[in-house]
Amino acid sequence: MANWESLTEGGIEAYVARPAAADLPTPTRGAIVFCAEMYGINEYARTVTARLAAAGYAVVAPDFYWRHQRRVRLSYSPEDREAGLVLMRGLDRDELIADAGVALDAARALADGHGVAFLGMSMGGHIALRAATALSFELAALFYPGWMLNSGMPMVGPVPPLEQAADLAKGGAFVLGVVGEEDHILPSAEWQQAEQRLTAAGVRHELISYPGVRHGFAVEDRPADYDAKATADAWERVDAALARYL
Repeated sequence: MANWESLTEGGIEAYVARPAAADLPTPTRGAIVFCAEMYGINEYARTVTARLAAAGYAVVAPDFYWRHQRRVRLSYSPEDREAGLVLMRGLDRDELIADAGVALDAARALADGHGVAFLGMSMGGHIALRAATALSFELAALFYPGWMLNSGMPMVGPVPPLEQAADLAKGGAFVLGVVGEEDHILPSAEWQQAEQRLTAAGVRHELISYPGVRHGFAVEDRPADYDAKATADAWERVDAALARYL
């Protein structure tokens, strides 16, 4: 039960997965805006939407690249990684926030009166955290998000998300984050600073770090990075947070 759908006429699209209502005691348990890695809505992203839909959530996975290239579906090859980096560097912070707002509205319409979460991975984790500084929803679940406290590209803008920790608190989302200690994008020192910023701002949160684990550890299609034990624990925490906050 997943298809591409237009969220605005001639504008942003999303890959939308709906739960099979016949298999559930209620039509849906809430809705999730899934923010994918820089590889777009690829095979792995589709398995995530299917997993979440099977658990009873409506899933809206926006195509954040739509202004440059539609329905991007990259593999994890070195060549596609370079293509993803080019596309990611073309993203604009304010456009991302606008697109996240459209996706949130679509998710609210599918939530059947329950809450909405943003769940993001890597680049998508950054987008989910950024969205929580500008929009109001129930949960931001972040797998190894990048650029929380540093800028340097249009997607981040002059003010990284955790410089706006007070806005995170105002928006009200509970922030759940998971990362590997060997993450080359998100060093342990930055994760500790994130903990301090969230605590100081009064943001409800839980940040988890897995020893000896690398960036991208949840993706089975990346065998050099994949860690089954960390992945299982991370999803257990995410599932519990979704059940609690949605």
